[in-house]
Amino acid sequence: MMSMRRWLGAVVALGLLGACEPFEDGGGGGTTGDVLFDKGFAFVRGDRNIYVVDDDGDPNSPQRLTTAGGAYTPSISRDGTSIVFVQKVGTTTSLQTVPTTGGTVATLLTSNDPACGACTNFRGPTFSPDGRTIVFAFDPRPGAASSLARINVNGSGFTELTPGTTISYGAPSFFPSGNTVVAPAGNNTFQYNQLAFVPAAGGSPTYVSLGNEVLAIANRAVVSPDGRQVALDGRLSSGSTRIFVGNVSATGLSGNLRRLTDYTASTVQESFPSWASSTSLGFLFNDSGGDPSIYRAPVSSTASSVTLAVPAANEPFYGPL
Repeated sequence: MMSMRRWLGAVVALGLLGACEPFEDGGGGGTTGDVLFDKGFAFVRGDRNIYVVDDDGDPNSPQRLTTAGGAYTPSISRDGTSIVFVQKVGTTTSLQTVPTTGGTVATLLTSNDPACGACTNFRGPTFSPDGRTIVFAFDPRPGAASSLARINVNGSGFTELTPGTTISYGAPSFFPSGNTVVAPAGNNTFQYNQLAFVPAAGGSPTYVSLGNEVLAIANRAVVSPDGRQVALDGRLSSGSTRIFVGNVSATGLSGNLRRLTDYTASTVQESFPSWASSTSLGFLFNDSGGDPSIYRAPVSSTASSVTLAVPAANEPFYGPL
């Protein structure tokens, strides 16, 4: 039986860049600050708003945090208090945050902001382990190879981590130390066939090929909470995607990538992995073109089966860890 605390939370849910502070209510359409969330999944639905569902709540009744639409790839801070995401309006993208308990949306950075020049196409933002900064992928100018950048959580201090790059980078993920991020990398955004290990304070990246049966990374690569493994959604020669896991250090992969699940049908699509613990993953699962949903699977040396976590959801991220 659901506790009174969770029942009340479900009922209630139905009811430009500053020098030091983010711009409040930047078009993200936040909700009132009365959502009850401690730990669970953040995700988007077909209306392109941010939703959360607590592990103790009802996965069939998630709670909406934004109302303006256009939201992509939410990521939860390590203390569980905030979500950072990308909002798209036409060709304009912005980095925004919203409290996990609901409230006002803050805009941190918008395309073509003076702090980053002709920057555009923000993607895959994630919080540093200490919660002070956010690292994300972006295009320094239209048509340029995508790069990585860092900003403070109040929107100040924009710094490009991979300036002058000829390699394109995808959504980054921090190692627990906060000193290094790993990100998909390749000659263009449609062929991330490497992993890049990038110093979070700036410096020369290290590149590692994927190997095994993975031709490219479809969306993201994420480091486990203990920093010993990386999970990614690998594109296969059949055109489908599967979640793969590999042993990792701050300088590269150790051994071969292995499949998380035991599905073999080419119609199955697995994507957007997110660690739910050091021994389990949440990810997007879709078969035969149906509605995508969030599933969980244990991480082990052999492929395993999956269990449904949240129906009708997209681009999941679990936290806090």
